[in-house]
Amino acid sequence: MQETIEQILDYLKGIWLKRRYIMISTWLICPIAWLFIVQLEDVYQSEARIYADTQSILEPLLKGITVESNANYQINLMVKTLLSRPNLERITRMTDLDLQASTPKEYEKLIERLQTNIDVRRTGNRKENLFNVSFEDKDAEMARSVVQAVLTVFIENTLGENRTDSDSAKLFLDKQIKDYENRLLTSEAKLTDFKQKYSEVLPGESGGFYAQLRIERDKLELAQLELREIETSLASAKKQLSANSKNPQTTSDNITDGNSVATSYDNRIKQLEARLDDLLLRYTEKHPDVIEATRLLANLNKARRKDLDQYYKTLAENTSGNASSLNALNINPVYQEIKIQVNQLENQAASLKVRVNNFKNKVDSLDSKIHILPEIEAELVALNRDYGITKNNYEDLLSRREKTKIAKSADETTSKIQFKVIDPPRAPTEPIGPKRILFLLASTIFAAGLGVGLSFLFSQLNPVVTSASQVSRATGIPVFGAISATESLGLQKWHKRKTIIFIISNALLLGLLLCFLIYALFPNAVLAPFKGIL
Repeated sequence: MQETIEQILDYLKGIWLKRRYIMISTWLICPIAWLFIVQLEDVYQSEARIYADTQSILEPLLKGITVESNANYQINLMVKTLLSRPNLERITRMTDLDLQASTPKEYEKLIERLQTNIDVRRTGNRKENLFNVSFEDKDAEMARSVVQAVLTVFIENTLGENRTDSDSAKLFLDKQIKDYENRLLTSEAKLTDFKQKYSEVLPGESGGFYAQLRIERDKLELAQLELREIETSLASAKKQLSANSKNPQTTSDNITDGNSVATSYDNRIKQLEARLDDLLLRYTEKHPDVIEATRLLANLNKARRKDLDQYYKTLAENTSGNASSLNALNINPVYQEIKIQVNQLENQAASLKVRVNNFKNKVDSLDSKIHILPEIEAELVALNRDYGITKNNYEDLLSRREKTKIAKSADETTSKIQFKVIDPPRAPTEPIGPKRILFLLASTIFAAGLGVGLSFLFSQLNPVVTSASQVSRATGIPVFGAISATESLGLQKWHKRKTIIFIISNALLLGLLLCFLIYALFPNAVLAPFKGIL
């Protein structure tokens, strides 16, 4: 430890012996640096504070109706992109800074200076959208103009972005809606053609294919049963007719007129006549119900006469070889009734056969398509799925377009983001820089430090022995004693003179530094006496 202290002391003594380099360094650097520092132009800073209010009164009212956007994210994005080149170029045009640049290179430097000196930062916590905008310039009025331009660009870009986004969203939705409308029409046409092609096997009001097949089979069985019943009744009636034809009875007294022959219309005619009598008791002949009942009664009588005429004609042809037409009318009424019943049953049997054949054809047709039913159902499911997806997307796009229209109308009437300038920009009266005092002291310390470094370097390159311990360390030989220099050599005077010169030099230098410091602190007071002379 003692050796380390002695070595440090030897280094300090070496620096002291080479102190002339400190004087050279300080006198060469300090005056030039001080003069440059005091001539630096003043820098003015203008700043403003702005608050972005995202709590719109319309937000709870339009919730779920309009397209909701994240206002805070939008503000943060605009802050990050505020110093983009298009915005900086716009600021230069708004403040006429572009007139100061005569060449493209100067204009690029101007853009870089704006990008460096414009400061936009959030103050407070993240929930508070409070921003501080500042700019430094040599001209106080220009600093205020730039800050005002930044505020204008920031507000207009944020509000304009909402409207631009709304317009872009509307154009996109219109294009998508048109596309989905064409796709929906195509899907509807395919689905319609498919349903028309396979209408017999597709599900309807009565159910699916198997339900329809079951219904048609039930209809076929019912029709076949009715046909068998009619055929049984017809066979029985023909047997009765054959038995009566072998023992004919000509009881002309039973037939007084054409009404003695029974027909299928007799019961209906009797019922309608009774109903007409009841209506005439309550209404006049011009009542709509009376008119309708009269018309139906006339139609039934006409149909009955037509059947009797046809029957008498056939009967007359069958009995023409044995008796006259008058005798044909005088046959047994039972025979006549059975004959009419046979004719009716034959007609009903023929009608039922047509129905049975029709139902049988339908059942056979459905049975023939049962093997392709899975493919048809799978294709129908695919068509319905595509149609459903397209329809849902189309309706969703229509809903979104309506929301976009409402949101655009809301943005045009009132914005979701309200900007409030808390502290407007002002032209500063006092400069904020440069920090001349700090620069003066820093340059002095730098020059002195450089001088100390040079002194230490030369003391090592050209060392001077200052103590016995240094000789002992350098030679490895112990030193037992030392003899001081006598006054006759003049070394003490020479060292004293060097010390006085060093002190005077540093005193002058400090005095000069003091003058520069006073000028840096009170430039107007220092220059006031010289204004009248100059």
